[in-house]
Amino acid sequence: MRPFEYASAKTKQQAVALLNADTAILAGGSDLLALMKDEVVTPKRLVNIKDIPDLHAVKNVKNETVIGSLKTLGDLAEIPGWDKHFPALHEALNEAASPQIRNVATLGGNLCQRPRCWYFRNGLGLLPKAANDESLVLKGDNRYHAILGNDGPAYFVSPSTIAPVLIAYGARVRLLGPNGAREVDLEKFYRIPTKEGVREHDLEPNEIVTEVVIPSVEGVKTGYYEVRQKEAFDWPLAVAAVALTMAGDTVKSARVVMGQVAPIPWISKEAADALAGKPLNEETAMAAANAAVAHAKSLGKNKYKITLAKVAVKRALLNAAKGGA
Repeated sequence: MRPFEYASAKTKQQAVALLNADTAILAGGSDLLALMKDEVVTPKRLVNIKDIPDLHAVKNVKNETVIGSLKTLGDLAEIPGWDKHFPALHEALNEAASPQIRNVATLGGNLCQRPRCWYFRNGLGLLPKAANDESLVLKGDNRYHAILGNDGPAYFVSPSTIAPVLIAYGARVRLLGPNGAREVDLEKFYRIPTKEGVREHDLEPNEIVTEVVIPSVEGVKTGYYEVRQKEAFDWPLAVAAVALTMAGDTVKSARVVMGQVAPIPWISKEAADALAGKPLNEETAMAAANAAVAHAKSLGKNKYKITLAKVAVKRALLNAAKGGA
């Protein structure tokens, strides 16, 4: 690990003032420190924000749940009543990483974590290319890469398993930077880079994530499902989160969001359209799952992920039908 300066901020404004092009935010550190050890990122200064009280709060404001970005995944999973009020989010929190990591990993850090793509993790960038300008992903081992949104040049998959659930809920993210505070829909916080040097997150220079806002989920049925290679801690191969507004036994509207299948959390309008006006049962869940991957495209070695994504969507919908999980 290369030498770096260390600064500790006591307020959000102080943290923003300490940032520049060669700095990095230290929250839980579970991802950042690994990237620094491998010299994938080499910040000259770390700005510790763990001592900012505002960023640890969870509160209800005008029927919305506001979560500070420094709340750990473990702490969120243990909030009384969340297993009933936010069943899909509660499931995703408990499935994320290992207990040891959940106890240090923050919500903001999880949403901002960098891709697990092995080309990126070996210092080849988000859009790895050979000397002849051909994509290393297309010519190499792409078993775990994108099956949607993969027209190029980005083929990595968005790594957060919490983001798809929050996007299904319609969450927003609050940001603070030198130009003040702003708020964006979480789904718009993620973007697909088209050239090297562009980040996969909509973060302006010297900007930090401060809070996540979840709107009222009254009357919304939710479900979550992830497919892993093994039951013990492992990175998922496909994730699905759904949020359904019902009119009796009929789906009035739906949000179907997939993870680990595209460079951004992937919202499937096709799956939502397949559900609208239909009862929620095995048949309609299967139709929605098929619609969700109708435009999926294999890169060569990741064709199996199309089937897994379909399974994840179907089972997330059936979990929602049973009351949420």
